[in-house]
Order: sequence, then structure tokens, then C-alpha cells
Amino acid sequence: MSHHRETIQAAGAPAAAGPYSHAVVSGGFLFCSGQTPLDPATGELVGGGIGDQAARCLENLSIICAAAGTALADAVRISVYVTDMSTFSNVNEAYAKFFESEPPARTTIGVAALPLGAQVEMDAIVALSAE
Repeated sequence: MSHHRETIQAAGAPAAAGPYSHAVVSGGFLFCSGQTPLDPATGELVGGGIGDQAARCLENLSIICAAAGTALADAVRISVYVTDMSTFSNVNEAYAKFFESEPPARTTIGVAALPLGAQVEMDAIVALSAE
């Protein structure tokens, strides 16, 4: 049985912090690797609070989606990892601006630490067009 998969490296997204692809296309879905709130232009964490960091994660995921010919609006599931669960409402506020209606399924997970000192990281599974 043959299984097709295609790796995606999005030119406008922050460079991967390890040996992994930005995303993989397989079975009609785009599986996006976790994105920390790195500014693609500088490679540095964005300033501001966790709301700004959450928005940057979603913007980075959007860049990866565009490179694969889809949009973050077509996400079916997003996982959110935060280092401080007391910031849950701040993350929700930033998240709601990206998904004003019909948001994807989501899980928020509290973790001890994230790469590069980030406060939040997000990954996504995005449906691809049937075309």
C-alpha cells in the first residue's frame, strides 16, 4: 500500500527550530508543526504579553497554510500549549480574532516550559480543498 505525503517549508515562516518540516500534507489534510511566537523577519520572540504571542503563533500558522494553498480558517483542530493556565482568557481573546465564526476543535494544554522561552505554542490540522 502506497502512502503519499508532501513536506512543506514555508518561505515566509520562521525557520524551524529543529529537524522538522513546517508541515506535512497527507490524506487530504495539512499537519502543521507547532509554532512558537517568533517574528519571521528577526527570528526572535515577539514582545508584549501572551495575547501578542498567541496572535503571532496564529499568524505563523497562517503563513504555513498559505504556502500549502489553504487557509487557517479551514483548520479542523488546533492544539494550544501554554506555560501559565492563568493566561487562558488572554489566549482566548487573541484566538477569537482569528476564528470569529465556526472555530475549529481545540485543546489547551498547560506545560512546564516551551522552546526558546515562549509562553505559548500552537499546532494545527487543516482540511485541504477537495479540488
